[in-house]
Amino acid sequence: ACIRNKCQDPCPGTCGQGAQCDVINHIPICSCPQGMSGNPFVQCQPMQAPPVTQPCNPSPCGPFSQCREVNGQAVCSCVPGYIGSPPACRPECVVNSDCNLNQACSNQKCRDPCPGTCGVGARCQVINHNPICSCPNGFTGDPFVRCQPIPPPQQTPPTNPCQPSPCGPNSQCRVSGDSPSCSCLPNFIGTPPNCRPECVSNSDCAYNLACINQKCADPCPGTCGANAECRVVSHSPQCVCVVGYTGDPFSFCSLQQAEPIPEERPTPCIPSPCGANAVCREQNGAGACTCLPDYIGNPYEGCRPECTLNTDCPSNRACIRNKCQDPCPGTCGQNADCQVVNHLPLCTCRPGYTGDPFRYCNVMPPPPPVQAEPVNPCNPSPCGPNSQCREVNGQAVCSCLPTYIGQPPGCRPECVVSSECPANRACVNQKCVDPCPGTCGQNTRC
Repeated sequence: ACIRNKCQDPCPGTCGQGAQCDVINHIPICSCPQGMSGNPFVQCQPMQAPPVTQPCNPSPCGPFSQCREVNGQAVCSCVPGYIGSPPACRPECVVNSDCNLNQACSNQKCRDPCPGTCGVGARCQVINHNPICSCPNGFTGDPFVRCQPIPPPQQTPPTNPCQPSPCGPNSQCRVSGDSPSCSCLPNFIGTPPNCRPECVSNSDCAYNLACINQKCADPCPGTCGANAECRVVSHSPQCVCVVGYTGDPFSFCSLQQAEPIPEERPTPCIPSPCGANAVCREQNGAGACTCLPDYIGNPYEGCRPECTLNTDCPSNRACIRNKCQDPCPGTCGQNADCQVVNHLPLCTCRPGYTGDPFRYCNVMPPPPPVQAEPVNPCNPSPCGPNSQCREVNGQAVCSCLPTYIGQPPGCRPECVVSSECPANRACVNQKCVDPCPGTCGQNTRC
C-alpha cells in the first residue's frame, strides 16, 4: 500500500496478537488462523467449542462488512457505502486513480469535481481527474471568478502582414490577399523559415564538385593554365600538363622540347633528382632543385601548392585557387558583417538591421507597443492539489481545503489507509476514527 508516499507492507502493527494478516487489493485483512478465534484486530485465542453456535460471533466477514445468520450459516455483505465482497469490502475510491478519468475521489466517492469550482459564466472540463476552468468562445476574464463577453474590436488601420517579415532569413515576403506569402530568395533552397544556401562546405556537394560562393560548382574553370587539363579529386582541382607538354600546370604548360642527344659527359639534371612540381638547374656541376613559383615544400621530395583543402589553412582563411585567403571580400551584402568560422564566411546583419545578410540588410522597424494586461497571481494556481488560492494585495495566498491538513503544495487527507493512523484507530472517510462502533455483536467487547 502507499504509506507516506512509499509502497510498503501495510500489515505491521495492524492485526492483534496471534492473528494473521493478508493484503488484498492494497488493504490489510486481519483474520485468526484455523483453530483460533477472537477479534483479529485485538487477539486470537485457541477456539473453544461454544455451547451454542453463533456463526456471526465473532464475525467472519472482515472490516466494513455486516454478518447475518441464515439457516445457521454466516452470510456476509458489505455495509452501505462500500463495494467489493467480504472480507475485502472497501470504499468506492481512496485516490483519484480509482475513479474514471472524468471523476475525482471525494469522501471516498467518485464524483464530478466541477460543481462549485469555476466562476460565473465559465465552463468546466475534467481532464485526468482535475477540473479545468476556461472561458467559452467569445468570453474573457478569470474563469475561476467570472467570464465576461469580449468587447467588440476597435477599428485599427490596415497593417502590412509582411512588416515585420514572418518568413525568416534568406527569404522574401509577398502580400497575397491579407496574408503573407513566403518564398526563398533566388539561389537559396528549402522552405521558409529554413531557407539555406545550396552548400556551406565542400562536404555538402558531390565529390566532383566544390562549394563556391555557396553553390556546388565545377572548381576547374579558370584554375589551370594553358595546355593543362583539370581533374577534380575529393572536391579539389588537380592540374596536370597534357601529354607532350611540361611546366607549371597552374600557370602555363609549354611544348616539351625534343631531348638533345646526350653527350658523353653526365648531366646532373638528367635524370632529375627533384621531386614533383620542382625544377632542376645545374650549379657548379651539380643539380640544384627549386620549387616552381607559388609552390612550397622540399624540392627534392616534392613541392605542393600552399593548400588544396580548407583544412590546410588557418581556421580564419579558406583555400581559394590553392592560396589561403580571406573568403569575406565580396561575400556579404550591404549593412552586413562577415566573420570567418571554420574556413567559411558567415554573414550577419548589423545590430538594428534585418533582412538577407548575403544581399541587403534593412533598418529594423520599431516593435509595436505592448499593452500590459493585469496579471492574476492565482491563474494558474501555484498552490498544488487539494488547496485554494486567494489574491491578497496582488500576491497569491495559498491554504488547504477544509478537511485537508499540511501546507500547500503538500495538502493531503488525514489518512488514506489505516496504517497511517495510531494502532487503536482505523482510516474511515480519510479520518482516523475508532473502528469499533457497530462492528461487534451484543455482549461483546471491541
